[in-house]
Amino acid sequence: MLKILNKLPDKILALPAHRLYEALPGPTLVHLKGNREPAIFLTVLLHGNENSGWEVVKNILNKYKGKTLPRSLSIFIGNVKAARYKKRKLESQDDFNRIWGNGNSPEHLMVRSVIKIMRERKIFASIDIHNNNGLNPHYACINKLDRRFLKLAREFSRMVIYFIRPTGVQSLAFSEFCPSVTLECGQPGDEYGIQLTTHYIDKLLQLKTLEAETDIENTIDLYHTVGIVKLPGDYDFSFNGDKADIEFVKGIETLNFEEIFNDTLLGKVKNNITKPLIVMDEEGKDIFDDYFFIQDNNIITKRVIVPAMLTTDKVIVKQDCFCYLMERYDLKQGEKILKDNTSLWNN
Repeated sequence: MLKILNKLPDKILALPAHRLYEALPGPTLVHLKGNREPAIFLTVLLHGNENSGWEVVKNILNKYKGKTLPRSLSIFIGNVKAARYKKRKLESQDDFNRIWGNGNSPEHLMVRSVIKIMRERKIFASIDIHNNNGLNPHYACINKLDRRFLKLAREFSRMVIYFIRPTGVQSLAFSEFCPSVTLECGQPGDEYGIQLTTHYIDKLLQLKTLEAETDIENTIDLYHTVGIVKLPGDYDFSFNGDKADIEFVKGIETLNFEEIFNDTLLGKVKNNITKPLIVMDEEGKDIFDDYFFIQDNNIITKRVIVPAMLTTDKVIVKQDCFCYLMERYDLKQGEKILKDNTSLWNN
């Protein structure tokens, strides 16, 4: 399933993400030699509808066309088949950003070989580039509070999310042996996000060290993910005022990274629905009642919440989730301990 190359095919940099299938048969790992070792590992298109990562790769390689890269670069180009149809994933596939942990599917085994190869190469850093489907700022995510991780994230954005679920994501797997980060670069096609990320990767290629500044903690707005919100499959839902079992307020997608106060109306439900949201903490515990309540068929917040990755794309809601809940996090609290892999966050 995995194709390994030491150079990209001719003319591939002229192709948009949805035409990569013309040059690549599927997931591809490319090793490009640079002036400095070890390499930076870059993943793009783990979700086929998130094309910014590929545009960044094109920008970087076109800049250094005919030249040697400042640092070696290994690029994993993920779900080429889904990219052809501009979909997150095909119905027959696993989510390519949920296969980096336990599992025995062909996709799990494929990325396990990628992990082995890159671990043996003792890479400088791992960068996973994504897009959001909702309206979000540009931000970075890390899985450890090591100062090198903080440095890697801060070079991209002041806004940083620390999370340890879901366990099957690429950045968490690579965090076991190198500094790693996930970049959220706005919605697909966000030109500013593409430019921002291109500049970031170019800067990393020229960095000699990830040693952090002494005051880096004071330059970061750090959040921690405390819950995941999904919608029950038994109910239909709407975001635009259409009649449905669960009707969310119009404009809810604008609330990402906003502090939403208690007693805020988020939507309404039919009479027989008492829990319109599946809300779980990191260990899979039901925490709906900690954050929401139903009053007169209205969904109302019980406490201040900060949502992230909130999307009104129904396909993404069904395939992944509605949003995550976050809270401000003090570095003095230290790292969270991942107790086991039983949480539904892993799905």
